[in-house]
Amino acid sequence: MTADGKLAGRSRKQVRISSPEDMDRVKALRASSDAILVGVGTVIADDPHLTVKGLPPERNPLRVVLDSRGRTPSSARVLDDRSRTLIATADDCDRTWPGAEVVRCGADMVDLAALMDILGERGVRTLMVEGGGETIFSFFQAGLVDRYLVFVGSQIIGGRNSPTPADGDGLPDDRSIRLRLTDAEVLGDGVLLSYEVDA
Repeated sequence: MTADGKLAGRSRKQVRISSPEDMDRVKALRASSDAILVGVGTVIADDPHLTVKGLPPERNPLRVVLDSRGRTPSSARVLDDRSRTLIATADDCDRTWPGAEVVRCGADMVDLAALMDILGERGVRTLMVEGGGETIFSFFQAGLVDRYLVFVGSQIIGGRNSPTPADGDGLPDDRSIRLRLTDAEVLGDGVLLSYEVDA
């Protein structure tokens, strides 16, 4: 995120925030993960591959898209043959995508705890949740975050409608999720903050 806590500008299009050193860190983290998860908003806005450059398809992490209503475009790059893809939808969504496995879990929106069980059955032990802000917040809200890593880049974007790392409805005023800072590391012109979630 930027120094003022934004992930992108008001148009919600991706902005380069990470330093080259942080990009190397993210590549290594992706390569060490069993699966990488994003929400459908990120797929629509950024059209990511969610793969690690240089790795063959069989060694790339499983790509997971949270898409309760089935909005993933058929042309999305996350559906290419660079890795396997799983799209999680709500029970009443009957859409399918060529080249992707679809799981339905949840009445109106994807039940994250049920999805974690499904991923666990498929051998996923390390899940990297990349974004966007509403997806990250939903994992915090469901109590499913162990570690939170955020690179703070040296720039300001501003904007009341610019996305933040934890968007969504937010928590009630009398409640917050407590984190414990475990490390702070300068990476180029920014800093990587590492947190664990207090039990």
